[in-house]
Amino acid sequence: MIKVGDTLPASTLMEFSEVEGEGEGCSIGPNPVPVDKATAGKTIALFALPGAFTPTCSAKHVPGYVEKAAEFQAAGVDEIWCVSVNDAFVMGAWARDQKTDGKVRMLGDGDATFAKATGLTLDLTGKGLGLRSNRYSMLVRDGKVVTLNVEAPGKFEVSDAATLLAQAKG
Repeated sequence: MIKVGDTLPASTLMEFSEVEGEGEGCSIGPNPVPVDKATAGKTIALFALPGAFTPTCSAKHVPGYVEKAAEFQAAGVDEIWCVSVNDAFVMGAWARDQKTDGKVRMLGDGDATFAKATGLTLDLTGKGLGLRSNRYSMLVRDGKVVTLNVEAPGKFEVSDAATLLAQAKG
């Protein structure tokens, strides 16, 4: 399992975004986001969760980061990333639903490559969800893990926005 001091694994996440305009807007993507290049020289507040549109993720996890986006920026965080084992199109739809534009980048780990490489997977096969990401948060500086908060199964206690924000300020 990845730990504090480790470099994030070389992998590519996918991002789908829309450009607002007349009508339904124009879609852009999905676009690859190479983790090593996208984190170089930046401070990233990264949180991961089991799935888009799931109850805890939609009601608590994502909204907390959206609400505190300006505070993260004031604490020196360049970007907030939400990573989930979903395709980029689902993550794009979820971004629209959660109103994350300009606040949280919603990144798909469609085949769980990133989750597997970090060792932070969660097997929900018996629940019809397959292999997913565990729920966690981490502060990343220039591609290296500075803090890591991994949730116990079924819990939402340490990966919330307030906890990671306090670590970013510390």
